[in-house]
This record gives sequence, structure tokens and C-alpha cells, in this order.
Amino acid sequence: MEEVSHYSVLKNEVVDFFKGYLNTSNPYIVDATVGGGGHSKAILQTLPHIKIIGIDKDEYALKRAKENLKEFKDRVVLVKSPFKDVDKVLKERGIKKVGGFLFDFGVSHFQLKLPRGFSFMRDEPLDMRMDTSQDLDAYYVVNYYQEWQLEKILKEYGEERLAKKIAKAIINRRQKKKIETTKELADLVYSVYPPKLRRGRIHPATRTFQAIRIEVNNELEEIREALNKAIDLTDTGGIIQAISFHSLEDRIVKQTFKEGKSLKKLELLTKKPITPTQKEVEENPPSRSAKLRVARRIESGEKR
Repeated sequence: MEEVSHYSVLKNEVVDFFKGYLNTSNPYIVDATVGGGGHSKAILQTLPHIKIIGIDKDEYALKRAKENLKEFKDRVVLVKSPFKDVDKVLKERGIKKVGGFLFDFGVSHFQLKLPRGFSFMRDEPLDMRMDTSQDLDAYYVVNYYQEWQLEKILKEYGEERLAKKIAKAIINRRQKKKIETTKELADLVYSVYPPKLRRGRIHPATRTFQAIRIEVNNELEEIREALNKAIDLTDTGGIIQAISFHSLEDRIVKQTFKEGKSLKKLELLTKKPITPTQKEVEENPPSRSAKLRVARRIESGEKR
């Protein structure tokens, strides 16, 4: 399998928040979406007292992280797990609290570049599983979900205004022949769009692919569950950082941090989300939609 590089979004900003605001002696930081280990490597290089627990449910990403972080040996533990199970991961290692969390949500560069069915830019089998050992995949969603189910996920997870028409088109097409590849699905969605709406900045299939990917991987529920667990698992003075790539993810982060603040558990360190510099966007165009929100764990009664 080809080697795929990965650009770690907002890496300098992530390191700066841990370096400047971390106020706990707890040495553990959980990189809950470790990917290829780019963020973790920068943290380990900058903060020599820190140990990383890296979590990912993508086997390929963990292999790349192991290679990328091999120089740090005893300062890194890598675990195959969905990040919503972070409490179990820590409990299995006898760790009750950690000094911080980093979440980098959404699809990774590995998943987009490898033949895993995440991208409509190439003709690949419909898959979209981050964890390739799970049963549910995009092929099943597209070819076996009922029309109302398809319309619902396209509306809720893709914010697709043509959800009803696209769902009906999928049903009509699969009655003649199953939809097997990313190109077949992308072309079908494109055909549903009126010509005047096909010329926008994003491809007409973007929202449909986003919606199906979120459904396959149960992404939004995992984010809610993981963030709430992270708040309770972070020591006083610890930092929680979350990078999101679309409005649905960012809304969950914003709401969860706001609730944590109202419960006197969190101090918000970012009033508005941090976004990439122009230089970073030029180097890595997909980073343009990234948003970083940061909070610090406090005890009730502390200044917020």
C-alpha cells in the first residue's frame, strides 16, 4: 500500500496552548485522534515532561503514528479504539485523570488519499469506514437504507437542501442496479442538481458524502460522548483542545464547552475559534475550514 503523508492542522497553535496554559503536574495528554502522530510529535518535542496516549480506530493511521513517534519510545502509548471509549482506555492502564486532551475531528488525509471510498474525486468501492473491521459501510447505507432514512441523514448530517430529491434518485437507481462506487454516487448526485447550482465552490456531492460518512462512523454521537468524558477525565488545570472541520462538529464542541462553563467545570480560553493562518491555508488548502476551540478544566468556585 502506498505511503501517504499527513498535514497536522493548526499544529503550532495546539502546541502553544499546551505550552502556555497547561497548569497541572499530570504528565499525560491524550491525543484522541492521533492519526499519523503529527500533533503528538510536536507536543513531545516541545514539552519534554509530557507523555502521550494516542488513540485511533484506523489501523493504518496507528502504523504511521508508531513509525513517526518511534524516537519517543517510553513516552508514547498507542491504542486502537474509538475515542468515545477513552474512559475504558485509561482505566485499563490504571490512569484516573490526565493533563489534557486533543481532538482533531473529521476525515483524515490518510482516509482521503487511500482507496477507502471517502473521496468522490476517484472511482473507488463505496466504503467510508474509519475502522475497517466494523460491519456498516457506505455501500450498505446507500443500497439498503429506506428512502426516509437517506433523506434524514442527508438533511441532518449533510445539511443538504436537495435531500429529498437525492434520496429518491438513489432509490430509483438502485432498483435497476446497485450503486457500487464513489463515482456512480457522485455522478448521480450531480445529475440531481440543477445546472445553475453545479458551478459553486464545492462539488454537488460534497454534502452527500459528508452525511454518509458521518452515518457510517457515528461521528457526531462519538464527539458528544467523548467530549463529556474528557471534561471529567481532565485534572484541574488541564487543557482540552478540539479541532473541527464543519459546522455540525463545531456546534457540538461549542455547546459542550459552554455547558462545561455553566457547570463551573471549564474556563473557555477561546472566545471565538482559532482558524489557520493564510500561510497554512496556502500550504494545505483543506485546512481552511478548521476551527480550534480550547478550554481549561477548573474546580467549582475558581475564576472562569
